[in-house]
Amino acid sequence: MAEVRILIVEDEHIVAMGIKRMLKSLGYTLAGVASSGEDAISKTESTFPDLVLMDIMLKGDMNGIEAAKEIKARFDLPVVYLTACSESKIVERAWKTGPLGYIVKPFDEKDLQKSIDVALRRHRMEKNELEKGSEKTEKSSEKCGKNSRKLFDSVECTEPVECTESFQNLK
Repeated sequence: MAEVRILIVEDEHIVAMGIKRMLKSLGYTLAGVASSGEDAISKTESTFPDLVLMDIMLKGDMNGIEAAKEIKARFDLPVVYLTACSESKIVERAWKTGPLGYIVKPFDEKDLQKSIDVALRRHRMEKNELEKGSEKTEKSSEKCGKNSRKLFDSVECTEPVECTESFQNLK
């Protein structure tokens, strides 16, 4: 397995240490541990993780949902939520941020590994699809540009009215 760097965002120290132990046991590399939303953004910027495990309910001014939104927008990283919270309004807000996973506490190593693997695969697939779409758009733009050039070259305009009429005749 290639080295996968994971940032843990959890404000409960004991829980964070338990997750850290699980990650090491599964062969992942710890990018760091953050205990607040602001700290999560800062550590994401400085440690370049491959994935963020984000608790939803964090102490401080910024909750995990807000931090995940910012991390996704700025760094385009996959986020997997870890939470004991099952309140439907909070779950709905969390899903609107487009996480690639959602694990309900308590969880075991198998649940954690499955969620991480699925999130990383989905993120890779999404990136590949975007790249393919971007390549198609570039090729279409090139083709369109060449065709437009041929069209413009084939129309002779001496007066503005004649030019408009010439384009209408080409339709």
